[in-house]
Amino acid sequence: MSTVEELESEDNITEAEAVSTEQYLTFIMEEEEYGVDILAVQEIRGWESATPVPNSPDYIKGVINLRGTIVPIMDLRGRFELTKPEYGPETVVIVLKIEFEKGSRIMGIIVDAISDVYDVPIDDIKRTGFGDNQNARFIKGLVTVNKHMVILLKLEQFLTFD
Repeated sequence: MSTVEELESEDNITEAEAVSTEQYLTFIMEEEEYGVDILAVQEIRGWESATPVPNSPDYIKGVINLRGTIVPIMDLRGRFELTKPEYGPETVVIVLKIEFEKGSRIMGIIVDAISDVYDVPIDDIKRTGFGDNQNARFIKGLVTVNKHMVILLKLEQFLTFD
């Protein structure tokens, strides 16, 4: 390889490396695909009933004991005020660990089914224009993957109870 070819090859590598990406685990709810930052995913479990907690919001299905840690379980459809779910064999719980300024929080979210893991270029994430929509605060942005739209979620927002 000549020196010019070597330099061109190095430029291509540098250019490819310059594209910053984030990985998202995607899942399905009401035939739409949503994504969460894969770094926050602790594990994926099949649906199992949770121990109810009195006076909790309807979308909190209860708590489970996960190897000694009490984990609240949130029905994401209920949190987003979508149609009531019917839990089936594909229904899963994604256990997430979110870092906040005052520490971390572990919570499980119930979703219809797991979809895929995507490597998303940060520059491809489009901000939403849903300013007045009550669920807009949960959405980080939208990205097109394989000709369909994926809604990327702000974990810090929907893992709060207020």
